[in-house]
Amino acid sequence: MRDNGFVNEADQHAPQTPDTGQTDHTKGSRLHPRVTSFRSRRGALTDAQQQAWDRQWPLIGADVSDTPLDANAWFGREAPLIIEIGSGTGTATAAMAKAEPHVNLIAIEVYRPGLAQLLQQVEREEIPNVRVLRGDAMDVLENMVAPESLTGVRVFFPDPWPKARHHKRRLLQEPTFSLIANRLKPGGVLHVATDHAEYAEWIEEAGNAEPLLTALDWESPMTHERPVTKFEDKAHKVGSAITELIWGKIRA
Repeated sequence: MRDNGFVNEADQHAPQTPDTGQTDHTKGSRLHPRVTSFRSRRGALTDAQQQAWDRQWPLIGADVSDTPLDANAWFGREAPLIIEIGSGTGTATAAMAKAEPHVNLIAIEVYRPGLAQLLQQVEREEIPNVRVLRGDAMDVLENMVAPESLTGVRVFFPDPWPKARHHKRRLLQEPTFSLIANRLKPGGVLHVATDHAEYAEWIEEAGNAEPLLTALDWESPMTHERPVTKFEDKAHKVGSAITELIWGKIRA
């Protein structure tokens, strides 16, 4: 299970829906034709999660759509915008939002119980600078986010799809890097973390191949400090090394 990549700590026991491969939705009108990079999961909400969902979702949640995002209106302020792709149960999302009250942070996730846990934490700790989108992050980047509008993008522990025949499902491939680079402002940052050594090499090669991205040699506009989640702690205990990969979008 992944804390990001849309398979997270909370859904490790959730039944997996059948993998039907590429559908009309995933191949027809997309800028980057693809199969989905996440595993579909079902999971029921607890009563407390449902109550938090009913209270918070109308205020800070939305389903992914083709409607361009007006982040300033949604947050009620103008601030640097950071997107986290695959927020899982929201542990890192909440902690980093609290550490950066001056930024607007949008968490994208497909797993409803994970989003519900984040909504609970946002409500309990009164975190004002988080919004959540439920759906495919590629749809968000392609259809909802304007070019050069993002200060940062975070992708923590995406599913490595380790079998070679499944590599086409990996989220972080060259077309994805191209799209992220297009959406970043000059000087914006892409921060990736993974515990999978082979995928780390794959990610690094694909990221380095993107001409708009370069090694970050200026002060980052966002923090790179992450909390250690339960998933990452498990990775440490079994001896998996965590690889951090950070790029900046070239400045004119």
